[in-house]
Amino acid sequence: MKKKTSSPIYSLIAMGVLLMLTIGCKKDDVNILLPIQFNPDLSYETTTDIDGNVYRTIKIGTQTWMAENLKVTRYRNGDAIPNVIDSDEWRYLTTGAYCDYENTASNSEVYGKLYNWYALADSRNIAPTGWHVASDAEWTTLTNFLGGEAVAGGKLKEKGTVHWQSPNKGATNETGFTALPAGFRHSDGSVSKLGHNALLWSSSEYNDSYAWFRYLSYGSSYVDRYATYKVYGFSVRCIKD
Repeated sequence: MKKKTSSPIYSLIAMGVLLMLTIGCKKDDVNILLPIQFNPDLSYETTTDIDGNVYRTIKIGTQTWMAENLKVTRYRNGDAIPNVIDSDEWRYLTTGAYCDYENTASNSEVYGKLYNWYALADSRNIAPTGWHVASDAEWTTLTNFLGGEAVAGGKLKEKGTVHWQSPNKGATNETGFTALPAGFRHSDGSVSKLGHNALLWSSSEYNDSYAWFRYLSYGSSYVDRYATYKVYGFSVRCIKD
């Protein structure tokens, strides 16, 4: 199940994975708001969004990525992205929205906000000027450069267990990407898996209902590729134009 193709079965697999993630999940309260552990041996640059949030950025191969999850609350033209708190409202959305994990704004200071896919697709643009949300193909370019899906996750994850649960298998953060386990928001509006999993949207549709994303886990060195419902709330990383 580690190697993904474009077969429709993987949309169903993704739903199964997300369902399994809900079983027995709880948020561990230790360390969640400690500073991000960037790679001290690498040189980062910065970029700023319309809200004034400053993000570290890092060059990996031919690409330059944000080294932090997006936490903007406005589109590039200044229009507000709705912060949808109510779970029943969230599950029926077909337009852009974000939330804070457990509707707690302080969680977003470290982990970034969770966005449904419709926020990425909005023509008003969620990314800072000069940047865009990474496509499925751009994610694949990244994982191929790092030696393939089986090892790329370890090279992308923040090192140690300050934010990731033990054992944070294979994590070296040698790329400086500093992937964080921000958890996700389900289609029913509930949230889970802070500290355990990173789920990151791509800008690419699978079909009218699904879009591609990448999945990293505390227990694996893999970067897995799935497609699932656009209403889910995942983290977002941007890549330089």
